[in-house]
Amino acid sequence: MTVDIEAASRELVRARQEGKPCPPLRGRLLPEGDIEAAYQVQQVYTRQRLGEGHRRVGAKIGLTSRAVQESFGVFQPDFGVLFDDMAVPDGVEVPMGRLLQPRVEAEVAFVLGADLPDERITTADLIRAVDHLLPAIEIVASRIADWDISIVDTVADNASSGLFVLGATPRRLSDVDLRLCGMVLEQAGEPVSVGAGAACLGNPLHALEWLARTLARSGDPLRAGDVVLSGALGPMVPVTPGAAYEARISGLGSVRTCFAKDGDR
Repeated sequence: MTVDIEAASRELVRARQEGKPCPPLRGRLLPEGDIEAAYQVQQVYTRQRLGEGHRRVGAKIGLTSRAVQESFGVFQPDFGVLFDDMAVPDGVEVPMGRLLQPRVEAEVAFVLGADLPDERITTADLIRAVDHLLPAIEIVASRIADWDISIVDTVADNASSGLFVLGATPRRLSDVDLRLCGMVLEQAGEPVSVGAGAACLGNPLHALEWLARTLARSGDPLRAGDVVLSGALGPMVPVTPGAAYEARISGLGSVRTCFAKDGDR
């Protein structure tokens, strides 16, 4: 089949603008399993957003669960780009129409205090580079109809990114056991997702290391001030209109997001 990077990018842009999901890209505009082509589509989107005046503020890591990787037939995470207008303050209501097919998941967010330009990074380098941690809720979304996605579809769709919410109580890395930290995500006081740091590549720090190496190798490394969403600590949950969600992560505190009942954008 012919690879059509521009056509794939146009379909995703149209889905965002019109609020109507598009069919899967794989096997139609992008070859099955062609992750490199999918990242090229993501790069087109990134250039477009930067050209519109938006600011890149970090990155998100996906596919950090071994079980999810196996379901996709891959053995590595993926990543997407975070932009300034994707950040939502803690507790502020999100219009349902702003995103397509939204879901929520709880994560550990790293905020960097130093650049990570060398792919030969060590754990000690990572620890020195992390300024602080925050609890986070990622509001994922998919421009692909019915979440019928493969690794190619999600990577092209900026790793199914939507919005993100950061808590307001920074913690030092040395004060938190990231591997053992427990997480509960609640809706109306009832747990809807539970997990722990070990669910994220064994430790969210491992996910950060993977991303730092990957981006340094590409020539576009992580920089001081970047926010990195390190990956879900438990299963993601479909959003219910009008619902509020609160994530609590041991040692990090809590973060909350809520959604309007209507579909206004």
